[in-house]
Amino acid sequence: MIEFLKNFVLIFSVFCIFYTLALSLTYFMQILLSFRELKNYMRRMKYSDFKNYQNSNNMIPISVLVPAYNESEVIVGNIKSLLNLNYPEYEVIVINDGSTDDTKKLIIDSFHLTETRMSFKKSLQTQEIRGIYWNPEYPNLVFVDKVNGGKADALNAGINVSKYPIFASIDADSLLEANSLIRIGMTFIEDPKAAAVGGIVRILNGSKIENGILKEIGLSKKPLAIFQTIEYLRAFLSGRVSFNYFSALMIVSGAFGAFRKKTIIEIGGYKTNTIGEDMEIIVKLHKHIHDTKSGDKIKFIPDPVCWTQAPESIKDLRAQRRRWNVGMIDTLLSYKQMIFNPKYKKVGTYAFPYYLFVEFLGPIVEFLGYIVIPLAYLFGMLSIHYFIIFFIISNILGMILSLGGLILEERSFNNYSSIGQLIKLIIFAIVENFGFRQLITIFRLEGIVSFRKYRYDWAKLKRQQFNVQDV
Repeated sequence: MIEFLKNFVLIFSVFCIFYTLALSLTYFMQILLSFRELKNYMRRMKYSDFKNYQNSNNMIPISVLVPAYNESEVIVGNIKSLLNLNYPEYEVIVINDGSTDDTKKLIIDSFHLTETRMSFKKSLQTQEIRGIYWNPEYPNLVFVDKVNGGKADALNAGINVSKYPIFASIDADSLLEANSLIRIGMTFIEDPKAAAVGGIVRILNGSKIENGILKEIGLSKKPLAIFQTIEYLRAFLSGRVSFNYFSALMIVSGAFGAFRKKTIIEIGGYKTNTIGEDMEIIVKLHKHIHDTKSGDKIKFIPDPVCWTQAPESIKDLRAQRRRWNVGMIDTLLSYKQMIFNPKYKKVGTYAFPYYLFVEFLGPIVEFLGYIVIPLAYLFGMLSIHYFIIFFIISNILGMILSLGGLILEERSFNNYSSIGQLIKLIIFAIVENFGFRQLITIFRLEGIVSFRKYRYDWAKLKRQQFNVQDV
Protein backbone atom coordinates (compact mmCIF):
# COMPACT_ATOMS: atom_id res chain seq x y z
CA MET A 1 0.00 0.00 0.00
CA ILE A 2 2.83 2.38 0.90
CA GLU A 3 4.58 1.52 -2.35
CA PHE A 4 1.39 2.20 -4.33
CA LEU A 5 0.97 5.55 -2.58
CA LYS A 6 4.56 6.51 -3.36
CA ASN A 7 4.14 5.57 -7.04
CA PHE A 8 0.92 7.58 -7.23
CA VAL A 9 2.56 10.58 -5.60
CA LEU A 10 5.51 10.40 -8.00
CA ILE A 11 3.39 10.03 -11.14
CA PHE A 12 0.88 12.71 -10.15
CA SER A 13 3.53 15.20 -9.03
CA VAL A 14 5.27 14.91 -12.41
CA PHE A 15 1.90 15.24 -14.18
CA CYS A 16 1.01 18.23 -12.03
CA ILE A 17 4.25 20.01 -12.86
CA PHE A 18 3.86 19.53 -16.60
CA TYR A 19 0.13 20.36 -16.45
CA THR A 20 0.81 23.62 -14.60
CA LEU A 21 3.51 24.64 -17.05
CA ALA A 22 1.30 23.75 -20.05
CA LEU A 23 -1.58 25.70 -18.52
CA SER A 24 0.57 28.75 -17.90
CA LEU A 25 1.89 28.56 -21.45
CA THR A 26 -1.68 28.43 -22.77
CA TYR A 27 -2.64 31.51 -20.78
CA PHE A 28 0.52 33.28 -21.92
CA MET A 29 -0.28 32.56 -25.58
CA GLN A 30 -3.78 33.94 -25.00
CA ILE A 31 -2.32 37.18 -23.73
CA LEU A 32 0.04 37.50 -26.71
CA LEU A 33 -2.84 36.85 -29.11
CA SER A 34 -5.02 39.35 -27.25
CA PHE A 35 -2.33 42.04 -27.50
CA ARG A 36 -2.43 41.69 -31.27
CA GLU A 37 -6.21 41.52 -31.51
CA LEU A 38 -6.79 44.52 -29.25
CA LYS A 39 -4.22 46.53 -31.20
CA ASN A 40 -6.02 45.70 -34.44
CA TYR A 41 -9.40 46.47 -32.86
CA MET A 42 -8.27 49.87 -31.59
CA ARG A 43 -6.85 50.67 -35.03
CA ARG A 44 -10.16 49.75 -36.69
CA MET A 45 -12.14 51.82 -34.20
CA LYS A 46 -9.85 54.81 -34.80
CA TYR A 47 -10.94 54.87 -38.45
CA SER A 48 -14.51 53.67 -37.88
CA ASP A 49 -17.72 55.64 -38.40
CA PHE A 50 -18.47 55.69 -34.68
CA LYS A 51 -19.24 59.42 -34.63
CA ASN A 52 -21.66 59.00 -37.53
CA TYR A 53 -23.39 56.17 -35.68
CA GLN A 54 -23.40 58.25 -32.51
CA ASN A 55 -25.23 61.10 -34.25
CA SER A 56 -27.51 58.88 -36.34
CA ASN A 57 -31.22 58.44 -35.75
CA ASN A 58 -31.35 55.34 -37.95
CA MET A 59 -29.83 52.77 -35.61
CA ILE A 60 -31.39 49.34 -35.09
CA PRO A 61 -33.87 49.70 -32.21
CA ILE A 62 -32.95 47.61 -29.17
CA SER A 63 -34.92 46.16 -26.25
CA VAL A 64 -32.99 46.13 -22.97
CA LEU A 65 -34.17 43.33 -20.66
CA VAL A 66 -33.59 43.53 -16.90
CA PRO A 67 -34.63 40.39 -14.97
CA ALA A 68 -35.14 41.22 -11.29
CA TYR A 69 -35.67 39.05 -8.24
CA ASN A 70 -35.48 40.77 -4.84
CA GLU A 71 -33.40 43.64 -6.20
CA SER A 72 -34.84 46.45 -4.06
CA GLU A 73 -31.37 47.77 -3.19
CA VAL A 74 -30.38 48.52 -6.79
CA ILE A 75 -33.32 48.31 -9.19
CA VAL A 76 -34.41 51.96 -9.16
CA GLY A 77 -30.86 53.17 -9.74
CA ASN A 78 -30.40 50.62 -12.51
CA ILE A 79 -33.54 51.81 -14.33
CA LYS A 80 -32.58 55.47 -14.00
CA SER A 81 -29.20 54.68 -15.48
CA LEU A 82 -30.72 52.79 -18.41
CA LEU A 83 -33.13 55.64 -19.16
CA ASN A 84 -30.09 57.90 -19.62
CA LEU A 85 -28.42 55.85 -22.35
CA ASN A 86 -27.29 57.59 -25.53
CA TYR A 87 -29.31 55.74 -28.16
CA PRO A 88 -32.05 57.01 -30.51
CA GLU A 89 -34.62 54.22 -30.10
CA TYR A 90 -34.70 51.63 -27.34
CA GLU A 91 -36.97 50.30 -24.65
CA VAL A 92 -36.20 49.15 -21.12
CA ILE A 93 -38.19 46.10 -20.01
CA VAL A 94 -37.87 45.25 -16.33
CA ILE A 95 -39.16 41.77 -15.49
CA ASN A 96 -40.05 41.24 -11.84
CA ASP A 97 -39.70 37.49 -11.35
CA GLY A 98 -42.02 37.08 -8.36
CA SER A 99 -39.89 39.09 -5.93
CA THR A 100 -40.75 38.70 -2.26
CA ASP A 101 -39.28 42.06 -1.21
CA ASP A 102 -40.25 45.63 -2.21
CA THR A 103 -38.90 45.45 -5.75
CA LYS A 104 -42.31 45.71 -7.42
CA LYS A 105 -43.60 48.50 -5.18
CA LEU A 106 -40.41 50.55 -5.54
CA ILE A 107 -40.54 50.42 -9.33
CA ILE A 108 -44.23 51.27 -9.55
CA ASP A 109 -43.98 54.12 -7.03
CA SER A 110 -40.70 55.58 -8.33
CA PHE A 111 -41.91 55.83 -11.92
CA HIS A 112 -45.65 56.26 -11.20
CA LEU A 113 -46.57 53.26 -13.30
CA THR A 114 -50.12 52.00 -13.86
CA GLU A 115 -51.28 48.64 -15.14
CA THR A 116 -52.03 48.62 -18.85
CA ARG A 117 -53.28 46.24 -21.51
CA MET A 118 -50.48 45.31 -23.87
CA SER A 119 -50.78 42.64 -26.52
CA PHE A 120 -47.77 40.52 -27.40
CA LYS A 121 -47.00 37.22 -29.07
CA LYS A 122 -46.13 34.42 -26.64
CA SER A 123 -43.29 32.97 -28.72
CA LEU A 124 -41.69 31.26 -25.70
CA GLN A 125 -43.41 29.40 -22.89
CA THR A 126 -43.01 31.12 -19.51
CA GLN A 127 -44.59 31.36 -16.11
CA GLU A 128 -47.75 33.48 -15.98
CA ILE A 129 -47.44 37.23 -16.49
CA ARG A 130 -49.60 38.87 -13.81
CA GLY A 131 -49.49 42.39 -15.15
CA ILE A 132 -47.72 44.90 -17.39
CA TYR A 133 -47.22 48.49 -16.20
CA TRP A 134 -46.42 51.72 -18.04
CA ASN A 135 -46.37 55.50 -17.71
CA PRO A 136 -46.50 57.87 -20.75
CA GLU A 137 -43.98 60.10 -18.95
CA TYR A 138 -41.46 57.28 -19.44
CA PRO A 139 -42.55 55.97 -22.86
CA ASN A 140 -39.62 53.57 -23.27
CA LEU A 141 -40.01 51.92 -19.84
CA VAL A 142 -42.11 48.76 -19.49
CA PHE A 143 -42.52 46.86 -16.23
CA VAL A 144 -43.54 43.19 -16.36
CA ASP A 145 -44.72 41.44 -13.20
CA LYS A 146 -44.73 37.64 -13.39
CA VAL A 147 -44.83 34.47 -11.35
CA ASN A 148 -41.40 33.30 -10.21
CA GLY A 149 -39.67 31.01 -12.69
CA GLY A 150 -35.99 31.93 -12.46
CA LYS A 151 -33.75 34.30 -14.39
CA ALA A 152 -33.95 32.39 -17.69
CA ASP A 153 -37.76 32.31 -17.52
CA ALA A 154 -37.81 36.06 -16.81
CA LEU A 155 -35.62 36.69 -19.87
CA ASN A 156 -37.93 34.56 -22.01
CA ALA A 157 -40.89 36.62 -20.77
CA GLY A 158 -39.01 39.80 -21.63
CA ILE A 159 -38.31 38.48 -25.14
CA ASN A 160 -42.04 37.82 -25.59
CA VAL A 161 -43.00 41.35 -24.53
CA SER A 162 -40.18 43.10 -26.41
CA LYS A 163 -40.99 44.79 -29.71
CA TYR A 164 -37.56 45.31 -31.26
CA PRO A 165 -35.42 42.90 -33.39
CA ILE A 166 -32.38 43.07 -31.08
CA PHE A 167 -32.50 42.56 -27.34
CA ALA A 168 -29.80 43.10 -24.75
CA SER A 169 -29.85 41.54 -21.29
CA ILE A 170 -28.33 43.24 -18.27
CA ASP A 171 -28.20 42.29 -14.61
CA ALA A 172 -30.06 44.48 -12.13
CA ASP A 173 -26.86 45.27 -10.22
CA SER A 174 -25.09 46.59 -13.31
CA LEU A 175 -24.76 49.89 -15.16
CA LEU A 176 -24.11 50.45 -18.86
CA GLU A 177 -21.87 53.21 -20.14
CA ALA A 178 -23.84 55.82 -22.07
CA ASN A 179 -22.53 54.74 -25.51
CA SER A 180 -22.65 50.98 -24.92
CA LEU A 181 -25.73 50.41 -27.07
CA ILE A 182 -24.14 52.35 -29.94
CA ARG A 183 -21.18 49.94 -29.95
CA ILE A 184 -23.59 47.00 -29.90
CA GLY A 185 -25.84 48.48 -32.60
CA MET A 186 -22.81 49.18 -34.81
CA THR A 187 -21.81 45.53 -34.69
CA PHE A 188 -25.23 44.29 -35.80
CA ILE A 189 -25.37 46.87 -38.61
CA GLU A 190 -21.83 46.25 -39.91
CA ASP A 191 -22.16 42.47 -39.73
CA PRO A 192 -25.67 41.25 -40.61
CA LYS A 193 -24.55 37.72 -39.66
CA ALA A 194 -24.01 38.71 -36.03
CA ALA A 195 -26.45 36.69 -33.92
CA ALA A 196 -24.98 37.48 -30.50
CA VAL A 197 -22.59 40.16 -29.26
CA GLY A 198 -20.96 40.29 -25.85
CA GLY A 199 -19.35 43.34 -24.30
CA ILE A 200 -16.75 43.64 -21.60
CA VAL A 201 -17.79 43.62 -17.93
CA ARG A 202 -15.85 45.62 -15.35
CA ILE A 203 -16.04 45.98 -11.59
CA LEU A 204 -18.17 48.89 -10.36
CA ASN A 205 -17.24 48.77 -6.65
CA GLY A 206 -15.57 51.97 -5.51
CA SER A 207 -16.70 54.11 -8.46
CA LYS A 208 -18.74 57.33 -8.20
CA ILE A 209 -22.24 57.33 -9.65
CA GLU A 210 -24.48 60.38 -10.05
CA ASN A 211 -27.96 60.44 -11.58
CA GLY A 212 -27.51 56.86 -12.69
CA ILE A 213 -24.35 57.76 -14.64
CA LEU A 214 -20.83 56.59 -13.89
CA LYS A 215 -18.94 59.81 -13.15
CA GLU A 216 -15.62 58.58 -11.80
CA ILE A 217 -13.92 55.18 -12.03
CA GLY A 218 -12.51 54.09 -8.71
CA LEU A 219 -11.32 51.08 -6.77
CA SER A 220 -13.10 49.52 -3.83
CA LYS A 221 -11.63 49.76 -0.34
CA LYS A 222 -12.36 46.04 0.01
CA PRO A 223 -9.37 43.87 -1.08
CA LEU A 224 -11.71 41.13 -2.29
CA ALA A 225 -13.27 43.47 -4.87
CA ILE A 226 -9.85 44.69 -6.10
CA PHE A 227 -8.69 41.12 -6.64
CA GLN A 228 -11.79 40.59 -8.79
CA THR A 229 -10.99 43.77 -10.76
CA ILE A 230 -7.68 42.18 -11.79
CA GLU A 231 -9.42 38.87 -12.45
CA TYR A 232 -12.07 40.44 -14.72
CA LEU A 233 -9.47 42.35 -16.74
CA ARG A 234 -7.54 39.12 -17.32
CA ALA A 235 -10.63 37.05 -18.12
CA PHE A 236 -12.22 39.47 -20.60
CA LEU A 237 -9.23 41.16 -22.24
CA SER A 238 -7.26 37.93 -22.52
CA GLY A 239 -9.70 35.01 -22.47
CA ARG A 240 -12.69 36.43 -24.33
CA VAL A 241 -10.61 38.28 -26.92
CA SER A 242 -8.59 35.17 -27.77
CA PHE A 243 -11.68 32.95 -28.02
CA ASN A 244 -13.30 35.56 -30.24
CA TYR A 245 -10.29 35.32 -32.58
CA PHE A 246 -11.05 31.61 -33.12
CA SER A 247 -14.83 32.24 -33.46
CA ALA A 248 -15.21 29.95 -30.46
CA LEU A 249 -16.63 32.22 -27.77
CA MET A 250 -18.38 29.91 -25.27
CA ILE A 251 -20.05 32.51 -23.07
CA VAL A 252 -21.54 35.98 -23.33
CA SER A 253 -21.74 37.30 -19.80
CA GLY A 254 -25.22 37.41 -18.31
CA ALA A 255 -24.34 40.85 -17.00
CA PHE A 256 -24.35 42.26 -20.55
CA GLY A 257 -24.99 40.66 -23.92
CA ALA A 258 -27.09 41.37 -27.01
CA PHE A 259 -28.89 38.96 -29.35
CA ARG A 260 -30.89 38.81 -32.56
CA LYS A 261 -34.33 38.04 -31.18
CA LYS A 262 -35.60 36.00 -34.14
CA THR A 263 -32.71 33.53 -33.86
CA ILE A 264 -33.05 33.11 -30.09
CA ILE A 265 -36.75 32.34 -30.51
CA GLU A 266 -35.88 29.80 -33.24
CA ILE A 267 -33.66 27.85 -30.82
CA GLY A 268 -36.29 27.86 -28.08
CA GLY A 269 -35.02 30.76 -25.94
CA TYR A 270 -33.21 30.36 -22.66
CA LYS A 271 -33.11 26.98 -20.94
CA THR A 272 -34.98 27.37 -17.67
CA ASN A 273 -33.72 24.38 -15.65
CA THR A 274 -30.12 25.55 -15.40
CA ILE A 275 -28.25 28.19 -13.40
CA GLY A 276 -25.76 28.72 -16.24
CA GLU A 277 -28.21 30.16 -18.74
CA ASP A 278 -25.69 32.68 -20.11
CA MET A 279 -23.26 29.95 -21.19
CA GLU A 280 -25.99 27.50 -22.21
CA ILE A 281 -27.66 29.92 -24.63
CA ILE A 282 -24.33 30.57 -26.41
CA VAL A 283 -23.42 26.88 -26.74
CA LYS A 284 -26.94 26.12 -27.97
CA LEU A 285 -26.58 28.94 -30.48
CA HIS A 286 -23.23 27.53 -31.69
CA LYS A 287 -24.88 24.14 -32.17
CA HIS A 288 -27.72 25.72 -34.15
CA ILE A 289 -25.32 27.72 -36.33
CA HIS A 290 -23.27 24.65 -37.29
CA ASP A 291 -26.25 22.29 -37.60
CA THR A 292 -28.08 24.65 -39.96
CA LYS A 293 -24.90 26.03 -41.60
CA SER A 294 -26.42 29.51 -41.24
CA GLY A 295 -23.07 31.29 -41.14
CA ASP A 296 -24.20 33.36 -38.16
CA LYS A 297 -21.54 34.69 -35.78
CA ILE A 298 -21.09 35.14 -32.05
CA LYS A 299 -18.83 38.09 -31.35
CA PHE A 300 -17.07 39.84 -28.49
CA ILE A 301 -16.20 43.52 -28.55
CA PRO A 302 -14.07 44.90 -25.74
CA ASP A 303 -15.43 48.41 -25.28
CA PRO A 304 -19.22 48.53 -24.83
CA VAL A 305 -18.61 48.53 -21.11
CA CYS A 306 -20.95 47.19 -18.46
CA TRP A 307 -20.04 47.92 -14.86
CA THR A 308 -21.22 45.35 -12.32
CA GLN A 309 -21.05 44.89 -8.58
CA ALA A 310 -18.58 42.29 -7.35
CA PRO A 311 -19.13 40.31 -4.12
CA GLU A 312 -17.37 41.92 -1.18
CA SER A 313 -17.74 39.05 1.27
CA ILE A 314 -16.23 35.57 1.22
CA LYS A 315 -19.72 34.07 1.58
CA ASP A 316 -21.07 35.82 -1.54
CA LEU A 317 -17.91 35.16 -3.55
CA ARG A 318 -18.08 31.49 -2.65
CA ALA A 319 -21.73 31.26 -3.73
CA GLN A 320 -21.02 33.07 -7.01
CA ARG A 321 -18.03 30.95 -8.05
CA ARG A 322 -19.69 27.71 -7.01
CA ARG A 323 -22.68 28.70 -9.13
CA TRP A 324 -20.52 29.58 -12.13
CA ASN A 325 -18.74 26.25 -12.05
CA VAL A 326 -21.97 24.30 -11.60
CA GLY A 327 -23.47 26.14 -14.58
CA MET A 328 -20.40 25.38 -16.70
CA ILE A 329 -20.49 21.66 -15.85
CA ASP A 330 -24.21 21.49 -16.57
CA THR A 331 -23.65 23.01 -20.03
CA LEU A 332 -20.70 20.72 -20.82
CA LEU A 333 -22.83 17.69 -19.91
CA SER A 334 -25.85 18.93 -21.86
CA TYR A 335 -23.80 19.35 -25.05
CA LYS A 336 -21.21 16.61 -24.57
CA GLN A 337 -21.81 15.40 -28.14
CA MET A 338 -20.00 18.53 -29.34
CA ILE A 339 -16.73 17.75 -27.52
CA PHE A 340 -13.94 16.87 -30.03
CA ASN A 341 -16.58 16.88 -32.79
CA PRO A 342 -15.05 18.44 -35.95
CA LYS A 343 -18.56 19.22 -37.19
CA TYR A 344 -18.56 22.14 -34.76
CA LYS A 345 -15.15 23.37 -35.93
CA LYS A 346 -13.16 25.38 -33.37
CA VAL A 347 -15.99 25.19 -30.83
CA GLY A 348 -15.79 21.39 -30.77
CA THR A 349 -12.06 20.95 -31.27
CA TYR A 350 -10.71 23.89 -29.27
CA ALA A 351 -13.25 25.59 -26.98
CA PHE A 352 -14.88 22.47 -25.53
CA PRO A 353 -11.55 20.70 -24.83
CA TYR A 354 -10.27 23.91 -23.26
CA TYR A 355 -13.21 24.10 -20.87
CA LEU A 356 -12.91 20.39 -20.13
CA PHE A 357 -9.17 20.21 -19.48
CA VAL A 358 -8.57 23.74 -18.16
CA GLU A 359 -11.73 25.09 -16.56
CA PHE A 360 -13.07 21.75 -15.27
CA LEU A 361 -9.90 19.77 -14.62
CA GLY A 362 -7.79 22.77 -13.53
CA PRO A 363 -9.18 23.21 -9.98
CA ILE A 364 -8.87 19.46 -9.33
CA VAL A 365 -5.24 19.27 -10.45
CA GLU A 366 -4.26 22.49 -8.67
CA PHE A 367 -5.87 21.46 -5.37
CA LEU A 368 -4.35 17.97 -5.42
CA GLY A 369 -1.02 19.48 -6.45
CA TYR A 370 -0.89 21.49 -3.22
CA ILE A 371 -1.08 18.16 -1.39
CA VAL A 372 0.84 15.74 -3.61
CA ILE A 373 3.90 17.84 -4.52
CA PRO A 374 4.86 18.52 -0.87
CA LEU A 375 4.35 14.76 -0.22
CA ALA A 376 6.68 13.97 -3.11
CA TYR A 377 9.30 16.17 -1.50
CA LEU A 378 8.75 14.57 1.93
CA PHE A 379 9.04 11.07 0.42
CA GLY A 380 12.36 12.08 -1.16
CA MET A 381 10.97 11.82 -4.71
CA LEU A 382 11.37 15.48 -5.53
CA SER A 383 14.54 17.39 -4.72
CA ILE A 384 14.31 20.71 -2.95
CA HIS A 385 15.79 22.38 -6.04
CA TYR A 386 13.01 21.16 -8.33
CA PHE A 387 10.42 22.01 -5.70
CA ILE A 388 11.69 25.59 -5.40
CA ILE A 389 12.05 25.99 -9.18
CA PHE A 390 8.47 24.76 -9.72
CA PHE A 391 7.15 27.08 -7.02
CA ILE A 392 8.97 30.10 -8.45
CA ILE A 393 8.06 29.42 -12.09
CA SER A 394 4.37 28.77 -11.39
CA ASN A 395 4.03 31.94 -9.31
CA ILE A 396 6.05 34.12 -11.69
CA LEU A 397 3.87 32.94 -14.59
CA GLY A 398 0.79 33.67 -12.48
CA MET A 399 2.02 37.21 -11.86
CA ILE A 400 2.78 37.68 -15.56
CA LEU A 401 -0.77 36.64 -16.44
CA SER A 402 -2.29 39.01 -13.88
CA LEU A 403 -0.05 41.90 -14.92
CA GLY A 404 -0.71 41.05 -18.56
CA GLY A 405 -4.42 41.71 -18.13
CA LEU A 406 -3.63 45.04 -16.48
CA ILE A 407 -1.22 46.01 -19.27
CA LEU A 408 -3.84 45.11 -21.89
CA GLU A 409 -6.28 47.42 -20.12
CA GLU A 410 -3.90 50.36 -19.84
CA ARG A 411 -2.58 50.11 -23.41
CA SER A 412 -6.09 49.85 -24.86
CA PHE A 413 -8.51 51.82 -22.69
CA ASN A 414 -6.62 53.43 -19.79
CA ASN A 415 -9.62 53.54 -17.45
CA TYR A 416 -7.45 53.47 -14.33
CA SER A 417 -5.36 56.52 -15.10
CA SER A 418 -4.21 57.74 -11.68
CA ILE A 419 -0.78 56.68 -10.41
CA GLY A 420 -2.30 55.60 -7.10
CA GLN A 421 -4.80 53.29 -8.81
CA LEU A 422 -2.14 51.75 -11.03
CA ILE A 423 0.22 51.09 -8.14
CA LYS A 424 -2.56 49.48 -6.14
CA LEU A 425 -3.60 47.30 -9.10
CA ILE A 426 -0.01 46.21 -9.72
CA ILE A 427 0.41 45.23 -6.07
CA PHE A 428 -2.83 43.26 -6.06
CA ALA A 429 -1.91 41.61 -9.38
CA ILE A 430 1.22 40.25 -7.68
CA VAL A 431 -0.35 39.38 -4.31
CA GLU A 432 -3.31 37.67 -6.02
CA ASN A 433 -1.23 34.53 -6.49
CA PHE A 434 -0.70 34.05 -2.76
CA GLY A 435 -4.12 33.35 -1.31
CA PHE A 436 -6.87 34.68 -3.57
CA ARG A 437 -6.13 32.29 -6.43
CA GLN A 438 -6.11 29.33 -4.04
CA LEU A 439 -9.39 30.50 -2.49
CA ILE A 440 -11.06 30.62 -5.92
CA THR A 441 -9.70 27.13 -6.66
CA ILE A 442 -11.39 25.79 -3.53
CA PHE A 443 -14.72 27.44 -4.44
CA ARG A 444 -14.56 26.06 -7.99
CA LEU A 445 -13.69 22.62 -6.65
CA GLU A 446 -16.69 22.79 -4.35
CA GLY A 447 -18.88 23.43 -7.39
CA ILE A 448 -17.52 20.24 -8.98
CA VAL A 449 -17.86 18.08 -5.88
CA SER A 450 -21.33 19.40 -5.03
CA PHE A 451 -22.63 19.62 -8.61
CA ARG A 452 -25.79 17.61 -8.02
CA LYS A 453 -26.62 19.46 -4.81
CA TYR A 454 -26.27 22.98 -6.27
CA ARG A 455 -27.28 22.27 -9.87
CA TYR A 456 -30.47 24.37 -9.62
CA ASP A 457 -29.52 26.58 -6.67
CA TRP A 458 -29.36 30.24 -7.72
CA ALA A 459 -27.78 31.92 -4.69
CA LYS A 460 -28.79 35.54 -4.12
CA LEU A 461 -25.84 37.88 -3.56
CA LYS A 462 -25.83 40.96 -1.36
CA ARG A 463 -26.18 44.24 -3.30
CA GLN A 464 -24.97 47.78 -2.57
CA GLN A 465 -27.29 50.69 -3.27
CA PHE A 466 -26.51 52.91 -6.24
CA ASN A 467 -26.06 56.59 -5.44
CA VAL A 468 -28.60 58.08 -7.83
CA GLN A 469 -30.85 61.10 -8.20
CA ASP A 470 -34.11 61.53 -10.09
CA VAL A 471 -34.02 61.37 -13.88
